[in-house]
Amino acid sequence: MRHGNKVNALGRTKAHRDALMKNLACSLIEHKRINTTLAKAKALRIFIEPLVTKSKNNNTHSRRVVFSYLQNKYAVDTLFTEIREKIGDRPGGYLRIIKLNDTRHDNADMAMIEFVDYNTLYNPNTSLDGKAKTKTRRSRRKGGSATKASATTEVVEEVKEEVTEDAPAVEEVVENVAEEVKQEVEDTASDSVEDTAAESPSEGDDDKKDA
Repeated sequence: MRHGNKVNALGRTKAHRDALMKNLACSLIEHKRINTTLAKAKALRIFIEPLVTKSKNNNTHSRRVVFSYLQNKYAVDTLFTEIREKIGDRPGGYLRIIKLNDTRHDNADMAMIEFVDYNTLYNPNTSLDGKAKTKTRRSRRKGGSATKASATTEVVEEVKEEVTEDAPAVEEVVENVAEEVKQEVEDTASDSVEDTAAESPSEGDDDKKDA
């Protein structure tokens, strides 16, 4: 009977259940985030969190104890090097379980289990490679606006300098254009006067016509 036994057997024998936990733990250590059923995720958290706590003491005895559970030297090495550096200051609660949509075929409750310190959505100042980000979105906005303002100021100063340097040349061009326009107006006026004189009849011609 299961009096006081709160371990979820997951419908498997002990040997099958131990093998399942080893495989899930190694996959989680390798990928930092996996999707599985909600019952398996809860059982995996109970299985792996004591091992993560054990990894804080990086010595031969601790490595042998963890290896006896995982049976994977690559997972043990990752746990005692990369993950240990990330969770060294955390007193507990290394994993997070987030519920997902149910599966279609059997309507099973699905969940995502992940290491808390490797989530870039909830921890925007960290990344999956273990390095902290030097800039955040807000700081980039400030830096971008300052850069744009300085660039705009430089462009305005350059335009002012060019306008100041080209001022005499502009005045000469304006004077030349004004003189050309004035000359054209005078020529047009003289041509119109000559045409008017040629078209109007003289007094002598009128007298001859009357006679």
